[in-house]
Amino acid sequence: MPKKAIQLPSGNWRAQYSTGDKNEKGKYIYGSVTRSTEKEALFAALEIELKFKEAMRNPTNITLAEAMEQYIKSKDNVLSPSTIRGYRIILKNNLKSLMPMKLNKFNNNKIQSAINDEARSNSPKTVRNVYGLLSAVLNLFYPDFKLKVTLPPKERKESNILTVEEAKILFKAVENTEIEIPILLSACLGLRQSEITGLKWDCIDDDECIITIKNALVRGTENYVLKKSTKTFTSTRKIKVPEFIMQKLKNIDKSNEFIINIKNHVIYKRFKKVLSENNLSDIRFHDLRHFNASVMLLLGVSEKYAMERGGWATDYIYKNVYGHTFTDERMAVDNIVNNYFESLVKSPEQ
Repeated sequence: MPKKAIQLPSGNWRAQYSTGDKNEKGKYIYGSVTRSTEKEALFAALEIELKFKEAMRNPTNITLAEAMEQYIKSKDNVLSPSTIRGYRIILKNNLKSLMPMKLNKFNNNKIQSAINDEARSNSPKTVRNVYGLLSAVLNLFYPDFKLKVTLPPKERKESNILTVEEAKILFKAVENTEIEIPILLSACLGLRQSEITGLKWDCIDDDECIITIKNALVRGTENYVLKKSTKTFTSTRKIKVPEFIMQKLKNIDKSNEFIINIKNHVIYKRFKKVLSENNLSDIRFHDLRHFNASVMLLLGVSEKYAMERGGWATDYIYKNVYGHTFTDERMAVDNIVNNYFESLVKSPEQ
């Protein structure tokens, strides 16, 4: 049971509660709750802890909403803030027919029907994310349940990336603006947007022209930006910075902790405005990273180095998700191949 609460610098109080679950090292996992007074924090922590204990005694006699809430809380200190935020969005918006139902009333027909409802209004990727959370919750609270449902087939989405000529226009259009460096870091170095806004001055080695990617800023469950480590182990990396970008970094005011002092959503909004004003392809900011991967493929950069430079964990992700070819070059290759076979088909018999 919670014994004490700690007062935070903000004046609020935080109390821990035990989830009753253990991590991979065998240590108990604790969560925390914050309230305006010590008494409220202790009471809230106790209430949550009792719910966990009740769920452990009779785990299938709770609703899916209750089980999902407890699952999310048990993972709050283990998973990334953005993952937790995604789970809470699912809890709020998806599986409406199943949420009020107790787990011991579940059957695969009801679950299949709920998945079908999700597929009518969501992409296959979203449906699979919903199913993934549902499966994890059932595995924890109802491990004897054999989950067997059919998911919609995966979609292969063709990302729309800039051509080389469009990239030139973009670089010129953002020159000497607040979003110039974020765009250059993404398009030329392959940084994720969260990595760009997570850069601090201690990440820059002026003498060696090296940038160390070791932080990220992501959105948490309450829509504020949280500091965390990079997305994966391989995402923590060092990259040689070209002189033209290094010179621009040296001109930034160093009085702030972070190199880039505009938030992700502001960068994105201004980026989309520049695209529109210059009649460029309507792409996402993240597609600049796709552009970077495509340039490396075009230049014949080895997979090993490209993956290390971009922070990709597997060659599958690099090749199949980010490794696009430019439309013009791909059309030229198509024409060469098609013309070759046409010549074979139409060639006179020997």
